[in-house]
Amino acid sequence: MTAPGAEGPIAAGDEPPATGAVRASAAGPVRTSPAGPAGPARPSATGPAEDQPSPPAAAEDVTDRTSAEDGTAPTAPADEDTSPTRPTTDETTSAARTPPATRAKGEAFDRGLIAPMVLGSVLNPVNSSMLAVALVPIGRAFDAGPAQTAWLVTGLYLATAVGQPVIGRLVDAFGPRPLYLGGTALVGLAGVLGVCAPALWVLVVSRVLLGLGTSAAYPASMSLLRSEADRTGAESPNGILSTLSLCNQVIAIVGPSLGGALIGLGGWHLIFGINVPLSLACLVLGARRLPRRTGPHAAARERIDHAGMALFAGTLTTLMLFLMSPAPGRAWLPALAALLGAGFAVRELRAARPFIDLRVLGGNAPLLATYGRQFLASTTSYAFLYGFTQWLAEGRGLSASVSGLLLLPMPALAFLVTALTGRRAAIRPKLLVGATAQLAGCAVLLLLGAHTPLWALAALVALVGLPQGLNGLANQRALYARADPARMGASAGLLRTFMYLGALVASVANAAFFAGGADTAGLHHLALLLLGFSAAFLVLSAADRSLRGPARRDVPQVTARL
Repeated sequence: MTAPGAEGPIAAGDEPPATGAVRASAAGPVRTSPAGPAGPARPSATGPAEDQPSPPAAAEDVTDRTSAEDGTAPTAPADEDTSPTRPTTDETTSAARTPPATRAKGEAFDRGLIAPMVLGSVLNPVNSSMLAVALVPIGRAFDAGPAQTAWLVTGLYLATAVGQPVIGRLVDAFGPRPLYLGGTALVGLAGVLGVCAPALWVLVVSRVLLGLGTSAAYPASMSLLRSEADRTGAESPNGILSTLSLCNQVIAIVGPSLGGALIGLGGWHLIFGINVPLSLACLVLGARRLPRRTGPHAAARERIDHAGMALFAGTLTTLMLFLMSPAPGRAWLPALAALLGAGFAVRELRAARPFIDLRVLGGNAPLLATYGRQFLASTTSYAFLYGFTQWLAEGRGLSASVSGLLLLPMPALAFLVTALTGRRAAIRPKLLVGATAQLAGCAVLLLLGAHTPLWALAALVALVGLPQGLNGLANQRALYARADPARMGASAGLLRTFMYLGALVASVANAAFFAGGADTAGLHHLALLLLGFSAAFLVLSAADRSLRGPARRDVPQVTARL
């Protein structure tokens, strides 16, 4: 079920809706949202939009065809900026170079892209969640406590939180194919290193490489989804978006069960070794099915904001290093993070083509709310996933394989819920139901003890599967509806950054509450913290007015520098 105007991209040459307004861009008429007064025109990917006459429709087709086929920018008036512009996302597929006049709505999505998109994008969540049941066996193997093995979790989160938006911006500039292939190759190398690791610190390095390698596939997938939506003229690619969300959400939850099975088969080494065949499959599918980009690569390189990326990475890294082990003697880390953050803000506000356009981001309150919800939901989800699983092993005395099996109701219900609601465009009902179930699940944690029966634990796990299936799907759909299409890769990367910031906070909380072991008292203290995060998530979801009504592909009417 798709609401009119929900989430769909609007390509040049499409029939404008009866209620839509028309605003001018350098490439011709561009439709805007029918709701609300028109603000300043946002530029298209071919140049600034202010004060330019709209050429006839035939000229628009010629301009678009020339730009897409040979990578040249449309000729601008003498007083316009004629510096090279970023190739449009349409150039990432051969079919996207079809002239608008011959591109019809209802054209089928290229289903050959689905397999590499899905398989690549699940590498990160499956590696994040599989480790949950392996922390205790790895700790025993290397004689390391929870505070030391926590680096296996935080190392991946640190690399992912920094790498996702950076690589996403590179996807926007160079296209999905090279970043996808390079990232998945790094995943295979990290898997080999983890299998052969002689010490815990080598395993940490392997996890960092896994974080960097898996950071490419999700932004690349969202970029491909956006370009295919432009090509087909689909108003809302709910089916494909739901498939991507379904696989990401469910695989993240299946991870502990898969991890438990692998440990039962061959020990914790298989947690790392499984990445080798997964990487090879991604490389084969990516090389055969992902389109080659035809745009001007030299011009794209010139537009990369290297200084902004470096300051962003430095800010996030120093902050996360402090969060991994907060202590008064390490107060210089947040101070350094604040200094680097201030430098990042100044740089981005002054840059002609910033890594993250803070003006546009600051004017997009619905997108900022989406990032906030992602952080809160992820903190609760990952703290439960890791904390509850560790408690099952130490506080409840269950084996890794039994713990993995006990978690199966969670992905089962998440899969069912996502499958039933995935094609519905409404976002707010999903968030409200998911937030309520999440709050209830955290409250039930306070009732658990060393002798809680297995059926009660299974019922709790099933309850938590409800928000696992709804919250991620709703936030991903909100991102697609509110993010600037020209920066979809970077926006998707930032969504994952907030996800892993939440996961890092969860890891720090688990290490703090389980410092002496994952006992029942520590689980109850963790539950109190999670109740606060769940309540904040519910309030933020209920208060977001932009979620009322169907999702729209609206972007704030701010003059953005692309």
